[in-house]
Amino acid sequence: MMQQVWTWLTASINWHGGDSIPTRLLQHIEYCMITLAIAVIIAIPLGSWIAHCGQGRWIISAVNALRAVPSLWLLLIVTLWLQSKLANVLVYTVSSVIVLVILAVPPLLAGAYVGVSEVDPVTSDAARGMGMTSAQVFSKIEFPCAIPLIFSALRSAILQTVATTTIAAYVSIGGLGRYLVDGLAQNNYPKMAAGAILVATLALVADLLLGSVQGAVVSPGLSGRSARRCRGNESQKDADHLDDPSELAI
Repeated sequence: MMQQVWTWLTASINWHGGDSIPTRLLQHIEYCMITLAIAVIIAIPLGSWIAHCGQGRWIISAVNALRAVPSLWLLLIVTLWLQSKLANVLVYTVSSVIVLVILAVPPLLAGAYVGVSEVDPVTSDAARGMGMTSAQVFSKIEFPCAIPLIFSALRSAILQTVATTTIAAYVSIGGLGRYLVDGLAQNNYPKMAAGAILVATLALVADLLLGSVQGAVVSPGLSGRSARRCRGNESQKDADHLDDPSELAI
């Protein structure tokens, strides 16, 4: 089986044309980027505002309940609802993006809410005592401290979006999901397995890239890297003292 999958992945015919791996990969990435951009614009400001103001916590619970909704069922319902409202050219793409955004918002919303709400109240109170306004406390204290958790939520949302974008193929649009749907229809299991491998590889690469961005953007003090370096330096000093004969003599 694995030999057949490898043969399919390396076949020249699968790397050229409208159904080629590069074409489907670019389509998949495009859908993911559009979905994540919309979800970030909606979820992160809303979750941060709820945590900062302490109001509207029911929204977090209501949105998290959407995770229990079957994604394929939701896609079909939204597609049927939009068929009478949009042209046939747009209905499938718009319905797919709407469903993917609905599925990507919950982890981002929860991550932003938890990140801001877990900032030490003593820190916020001290900032207010120094004369900062509520907006300044949020923008200069709470939100920067929440960035590590927001990045973690974003990585979770990316993995989920890359995986669930495959359902878009069920309403006849592109992406790597076409290999799964078409392979199932053709009883071509190597094609299905190759499609799954491509989706998993894309998710892994996206997570690694965002992890690198997180490491470069997040302050060492927030990520814990500076504390680890301090502990490492102290441990090294202790080891040097133990290796020093004069220290042992004392």
